[in-house]
Amino acid sequence: MSTGVEATATTGPAHIVVIVMENHEYGAIMDPGSDAPTFRALAAGGVTLSHLYAITHPSLPNYLALTSGSTHGITSDCTTCLVPGRNLIDQLAHASIDWKAYMESIPSACSTTPYAGTYAMKHDPFMYYLDVRSDPGRCGRVVPLGQLTRDLAANALPRFAWITPDLCNDMHDCSVATGDRFLHTWVPRIVPQLGQDGIVIVLFDEGSTSLGCCGGQASGGHIAGLIAGPGAASGAVVRIAVDQYSILRLIEDAFGLHRLGGAAAASAITGWQRA
Repeated sequence: MSTGVEATATTGPAHIVVIVMENHEYGAIMDPGSDAPTFRALAAGGVTLSHLYAITHPSLPNYLALTSGSTHGITSDCTTCLVPGRNLIDQLAHASIDWKAYMESIPSACSTTPYAGTYAMKHDPFMYYLDVRSDPGRCGRVVPLGQLTRDLAANALPRFAWITPDLCNDMHDCSVATGDRFLHTWVPRIVPQLGQDGIVIVLFDEGSTSLGCCGGQASGGHIAGLIAGPGAASGAVVRIAVDQYSILRLIEDAFGLHRLGGAAAASAITGWQRA
């Protein structure tokens, strides 16, 4: 339970990294015959979220739910529907927890372009929040993925990192195998810098059905999700029904932050921490 006291920079795990993939149901990723061996191996060695559900359709509302606890009434992949509400970045900044969002194929840091090649702003929730978009200090932390290579080389991984692959590597426009190769490339580079208790959370934005849970709060499909890294339990399976608000709750609880919006009532993800 949240104490109502915001975190300090020393509260919680050394690092939390979130990677969001696109548009596949649980079985398309977790069935033994799927083209996602890296995803399944990470899940088997860490924590499998076997009953994880997306909030809604299409993409954008789910990204907003994951980072603010609300869809803000948005029901499309609009590019001019900016959001004034409180979000995870506000919480991290208030708690002096450093963060960065790595966006593959974004033209430059703080870019406001809706689309550029294989970059799509609809998969970049941070550029929808007015208090991120309008603040150069915050906006400058929404950077191209190439910056992650430099940050890892400098042992400068932020305590909270968000990674959005481009429209090919997130499995949106390209195959499951393509996205799985992205995870195979990046996760082994990230894990050694997570510290003794850091974690990587990998999940999908939505499925291809309207399956849901949690009293009707979620209806965006049954999606795959995992927690890996030194701070994750080994070979654990979370079998209770949870949704993307539960992912936000996990992050907030881990850092000692207040729970925003839907995260306050979301089911807790338990048993994920290494004993």
